[in-house]
Amino acid sequence: MLYPVVKRVNEILALGYVTARIVECTFIAIGILSLLTVVTLRQGVAAGEDAASLITVGKSLVALHEWTRLLGPGFVVGVGNGLMLGYLMYSSRLMPRGMAMLGLIGGPLIIASGVGVLLGIIEAGSVWQGIATIPEFFWELSIGIWLTIRGFNPSAAIFSEPDTTDLY
Repeated sequence: MLYPVVKRVNEILALGYVTARIVECTFIAIGILSLLTVVTLRQGVAAGEDAASLITVGKSLVALHEWTRLLGPGFVVGVGNGLMLGYLMYSSRLMPRGMAMLGLIGGPLIIASGVGVLLGIIEAGSVWQGIATIPEFFWELSIGIWLTIRGFNPSAAIFSEPDTTDLY
């Protein structure tokens, strides 16, 4: 829903934001499907099928879920929702700049914590990763609340008519 508005600010970043959200949703869907498949495997174990092989496959599917959670909500969110949307809102003044700064700060923190988990520097779900998500959490929360209660800033430059007198 934000694309028609923010494309007036920067169409490439607006499209990048939409793409990042689609990629994030794809990772989440794959993670959910992997866990649903584990439920099916558990029913196979109860039916007396080869338990050892089903347990191995189940552990692999749980690992897939952990990776999708790390890459989708743990990394792509920082790029799309934090950096791209934060920059679009900051530069357009559609929302207060202080709120947009939460995204511009939170995005890199989530990316850094995701890379830290990938490289084994910090543990997934650790206190440090939780602390890194706080600005992004408040950024996403403030977007929803602000736009529901106040809406976009009507005096933002993108809502004014373009000056066509200098075109000729």
